[in-house]
Amino acid sequence: MKTVNKIYINGKFVTPHGTEIFNLINPSNNQKIGEVTLADETDTKNAVAAAKEAFKTFSKSTVSERIKYLTRLKVAVEKRKQDFTDIMIEEYGGTHQFVTMSNQYSGAWFDSMIGVIQTYEFEKTINSSLVKMQPVGVVGIITPWNASNSSVISKVATAIAAGCTVVIKPSEMSALQTQVLMEAFHDAGLPKGIINFVTGLGNVVGTELTVNPAVSKISFTGSTAVGKLIAKTAADTMKRVTLELGGKSPNIILDDANLEEVIPTAVFGAYMNSGQACIAPTRLLVSENQIDKVNEIAKATAEKVIVGLPQNDDTNVGPMVSVKQFERVQNYIKIGLAEGATVLAGGEGKPEGLEAGNFVKPTIFTHVNNKMRIAHEEIFGPVLSIIPYKTEEEAIEIANDTPYGLAAYVSSPDVERAQKVASQIDAGRVCINGFRHDPMVPFGGFKQSGIGREYGVYGLEAYLEPKAVLQ
Repeated sequence: MKTVNKIYINGKFVTPHGTEIFNLINPSNNQKIGEVTLADETDTKNAVAAAKEAFKTFSKSTVSERIKYLTRLKVAVEKRKQDFTDIMIEEYGGTHQFVTMSNQYSGAWFDSMIGVIQTYEFEKTINSSLVKMQPVGVVGIITPWNASNSSVISKVATAIAAGCTVVIKPSEMSALQTQVLMEAFHDAGLPKGIINFVTGLGNVVGTELTVNPAVSKISFTGSTAVGKLIAKTAADTMKRVTLELGGKSPNIILDDANLEEVIPTAVFGAYMNSGQACIAPTRLLVSENQIDKVNEIAKATAEKVIVGLPQNDDTNVGPMVSVKQFERVQNYIKIGLAEGATVLAGGEGKPEGLEAGNFVKPTIFTHVNNKMRIAHEEIFGPVLSIIPYKTEEEAIEIANDTPYGLAAYVSSPDVERAQKVASQIDAGRVCINGFRHDPMVPFGGFKQSGIGREYGVYGLEAYLEPKAVLQ
């Protein structure tokens, strides 16, 4: 059994003031694999104080110095790729396919920020006045369990590029991953106090970060419900906030698309990270004239989806992260049945032979309408809803008929047509003909999928304050 009993403050691994113990459970078999000692308000205040002191110097650092630090962090993180892969599989059940791909991009977060600040104008003249972009201050970084490392790394890279210091509150469910990340960041040898880790509960550590007047900004990735609470609380001290929240992403298949190509891609895409991904395209919108053919292909594809132990190379869908998450997904499957949707594949219960873990049968509902809860609410599991539309205009209307607006997808061999549809979708990112990622372009949501943007120059500027010097 593994024990995590240190947090990282002011360049040192220290024993938390907090004493509460949180059990770490392997979701593949629900066996206890470790314990983490949770930090408390005192630990959080100490970390904030260290970051505040370090900011006095680091905020005055040069671009070349920040590039040096970003390069060190990249090297240190990439040395631990295999450790990250092994721990992610064990701790939250990420499949070998997914976590291997995820860890390939670790260094790219640092590279993208180095590229941004090499050409970014931190000072410019407008008329006779000087406009300076200065770091916002101490940043509280709060990240989820489903993409812990990439969330932390991308946010830290941006903060360092801007000249901000950080206090990181990762999910307590990601403590083993956090241990590796703390060690890597420590090995990078940055000046003390720039990066601090405080692993604890959201209503303890997260709340302290949100109310502490020495914290100037909160960067949060997680659920919409928690994001709303953070925004409300942060307003009392006028903190800047970047919130990357939930999603219910539409995947519009236009009627000229090659169904044999796009439908299998759509099914596997909906199951990315075992369905535990905010950008997963879980609403598949297809022409009602093609629904029978779509159902046939989707059902055949679902039969090829391999549910299994996450360490196996061929596993497509692993376990849900916890019993609670498993039960949430099961409840939504029951809701879909009660609402009258047709089960095309999967359904209630666990796959045969995997009863010990939190495994869900990859499920497809068809003949879904957008008034059903399974079409409106984020399930966060391997559940896909197929929704028919009559016209292209109705497809756009259905796609936008959601409180969310994080990501969307459009498929058509006519790229101009796909772009026209994409321009009418209320989402922060729209991918045409497949799934793409670019760390230099903005990422974030419309509507209840968040506030602000991350990545590239758009993300950098969220960590900067413009100051006008008139002369």
